[in-house]
Amino acid sequence: MLLSSAVGFDYYNWILLPLIIFVSRLGDVSLGTLRHVFISKGYRKIVPVLGFIEVLIWIIVVAQIMKNLNNIACYLAWAGGFATGTYVGLLIEERLALGLQVIRIITNQNCDHLIDSLKQENHGITVVDAQGAVGPVKMIFTIIKRKNVRQVVELIRQHNPTAFYSIEDIKDINQGVFTPKSSGGFASVRKMFPLQKGK
Repeated sequence: MLLSSAVGFDYYNWILLPLIIFVSRLGDVSLGTLRHVFISKGYRKIVPVLGFIEVLIWIIVVAQIMKNLNNIACYLAWAGGFATGTYVGLLIEERLALGLQVIRIITNQNCDHLIDSLKQENHGITVVDAQGAVGPVKMIFTIIKRKNVRQVVELIRQHNPTAFYSIEDIKDINQGVFTPKSSGGFASVRKMFPLQKGK
């Protein structure tokens, strides 16, 4: 009796097809998430390629869903792939670390060591004397690549642990001093698919 039930089980419709839908949806949503990130960062040349692949996968998956409207496993695979794809897309974007960020540091303590450390790491800085709520303060501005944010935050915690700082994305700049490019991470991918900003 159990053997006949196993033989009659539709593995394709209840296991293989939902798995294909899940993986495909994961892929196209990941591409969609990256596409939106690239648009917001100003990298427009790669966006049409991602959009083409994303929509092609989406159409294929939708066609399979429409052929199996009574299969609850396909619906679950669709939703699960969407959720997982969003998460994976953000993870990939975080690893790519595209774009620039501005760090604003405000401190009422001596910050000479912090300023020297930032200069030694070749981070461009601007220092401004300002007046805070409880007295004079120093404001330090630096625009850095996202991949260098953690390093700068560590320098702040090391030299001025009580300093207030904020981090904000910026879309574009003109001129500036930056740390030398590193060859780690996704350098080989960037060489194959240069992400120059479009006009």
